Amino acid sequence: MKKTLQRYSLLIWISLILVLGFVAVLATSYIVSKETLQRGLSENTLPITGDNVYSEIQKDILRPVFVSTQMANDTFVKDWIVNGEEEPQQIVKYLKEIKTKNQAITSFLVSDLSKNYYYADGLLKTIKESEPRDLWFYRVKNLKSEYETNVDIDLANHDSMTIFTNHRVLDYNGKFIGVVGIGLTLDTMKRLIDSYQSRFQRKIYFVDKKGNVVLAGSAVKLNKGSITQTPGLNQLSKQILSNTKNDSLHLEYAINGANVFVNSRFLPELGWHLLVEQDLQGELQPLNKLLFFNAAIGFGITLAVIVIVLLSVRRYQKRIEKSAATDSLTKLLNRQAFDFVFQQAILDSERSRQPLCVALLDIDHFKKINDKHGHLLGDHVLRELAAIAKRSLRESDVICRWGGEEFLLLLKNCTLEKATSIAENLRTIIAANDFSRTTDLAKAKLSLTVSMGVAECKLQESEDSVFERADVALYQAKESGRNCVYFSE
Repeated sequence: MKKTLQRYSLLIWISLILVLGFVAVLATSYIVSKETLQRGLSENTLPITGDNVYSEIQKDILRPVFVSTQMANDTFVKDWIVNGEEEPQQIVKYLKEIKTKNQAITSFLVSDLSKNYYYADGLLKTIKESEPRDLWFYRVKNLKSEYETNVDIDLANHDSMTIFTNHRVLDYNGKFIGVVGIGLTLDTMKRLIDSYQSRFQRKIYFVDKKGNVVLAGSAVKLNKGSITQTPGLNQLSKQILSNTKNDSLHLEYAINGANVFVNSRFLPELGWHLLVEQDLQGELQPLNKLLFFNAAIGFGITLAVIVIVLLSVRRYQKRIEKSAATDSLTKLLNRQAFDFVFQQAILDSERSRQPLCVALLDIDHFKKINDKHGHLLGDHVLRELAAIAKRSLRESDVICRWGGEEFLLLLKNCTLEKATSIAENLRTIIAANDFSRTTDLAKAKLSLTVSMGVAECKLQESEDSVFERADVALYQAKESGRNCVYFSE
């Protein structure tokens, strides 16, 4: 395991750098995008939505204010009241036209002189100060402002909840003479707010100066109808309600771990505060989807890069390992690689109790070949001899280039007698071979001989000892005239 980790340590580091770099880039881009989205939502999107809603309100919700203002300043209305409310059908016809033209649920006039309540279908009632349902008239009578907007039940429409715009009527001398106005049903206004919310994808609602919700769509659920008692909003209620100018406030609160941005502005025409809310989580959904999409793509790319790097590193390592373990000229194992193979063979031999032999091979008078024919031919001889040895030995046998013109054979499951026989057979084949047939470097037949020394590994014998005995046997072969095989007892 440790060796495997060492072999692939470079790949592991590259993979870690790629993954960490990808995660860092992804996290940084997400954080920057989130902060940009938050800033844009707070400083641009919600204020623009508030402005758009305000513009829509001026057209839809504030229209009753403008109509009631026109009614209160209409000379026909003033003259009709001042002249003693003669011919009631004239004011009824007038109120019916106002109602129809402006698609209102009701239009009305209450005279302070007669206390009569007129609407589009005639005389509704005579109001009394002792009647609780008529107190609104006396409240409007004492208003310091010209009009008010409030939500109340409409007696003329089966007590349905209605948004009334009540405007004070003054005579030409500034004396209070009555109240006029029109009304829109609350259901109609809620549908209007729902259309705003659907169009702008925001929560939109209105609160009065006390913080009570007076108009909201179906998406808004506030505790007890007041922002002062709604978690999160209650922290901002004082700041919202204290803003009585038509200034836009950019606020934020947190609830259940989610950030909610609020844009608030006061509408003096209605005396209400317009609140536009946006939950950041909803805005982050496209960003989160993009994050997961980018993460999937990045993961795929990172995985592909890691696989490519793994294959490249493994291929490179194999090439390096092969280069480090192989003699570049003969393509046989080199001496360093043979040491590892020999140690493993010793262990296998001791475990299986099978004999193991080594044989040293040396080319006779190899220096003369180099001197006479050149080193190119000498290299060819070494390559050819390596090929002959590989073909002649058993599949289980191992041959390596020991150095210069020396080769070492490792003969597994082989007695000394059999090893000597294998060595003698190889010597004979080499001696009979014409090395000039496989090259254009030699101008005539080229023959050579080899001397070999064989030794059997003894139990618990060291590597150096075995090779030393094989070297002694090789020396004896050379001393005996070369081109022969000697073995060590």
